[in-house]
Amino acid sequence: MAVASHAAPAIAAERPQFEIVPRKGLPLVAIVLVGVVVAIARDSRWGLVFCHVVGGGLWTGIDLFVGFVVGPIIGRMSIPARIEFSTRFMPKMLLIMPTIVTMTLAAGFQIARQDAFLDTSNPRHAWVVASFFVVGVMAVIALAYLEPANVAVLFELRKAQPDGRVIEKLMKRFVYTAGITGVMQVATLIIMTRLVS
Repeated sequence: MAVASHAAPAIAAERPQFEIVPRKGLPLVAIVLVGVVVAIARDSRWGLVFCHVVGGGLWTGIDLFVGFVVGPIIGRMSIPARIEFSTRFMPKMLLIMPTIVTMTLAAGFQIARQDAFLDTSNPRHAWVVASFFVVGVMAVIALAYLEPANVAVLFELRKAQPDGRVIEKLMKRFVYTAGITGVMQVATLIIMTRLVS
């Protein structure tokens, strides 16, 4: 309660200016997405593998890092420090996560198609179905749960009088969910290494 009562004045006093969607990052997002589309259109094996491996590596690394390293650190920060961190970190995540999720899933599906893993007679089909399930759940969590929480925090921070309790609740939701997806990423690593070995 003490933290919540002191949060609003601290937020009002030390709230930095920021962009919810960093416009400078949009050209990079566009380049990545165009690269994925070109790799799919050309049915380029190397391009698809590159997009899937790079996207999957980034997605896994970010989930594990945010869930198990950044999350506990944020939890111990003062309210002003959390606000400053959030205004720098969250807008970047708003661009990064949807981009790498789209890149990984689109390229991965095309690779599964090329390798005939979608054929139910393929001995590795069950592993592909398991991977679709795990990454599907993670994608829904990332895009339908984490990103809205991210956006809500940013909009709350842009208000003239942000509510510290709302921000704290949304940040906890963001960090805990990132931890859950981090655990699910371990399952993905097991499935993916099983598929290629």
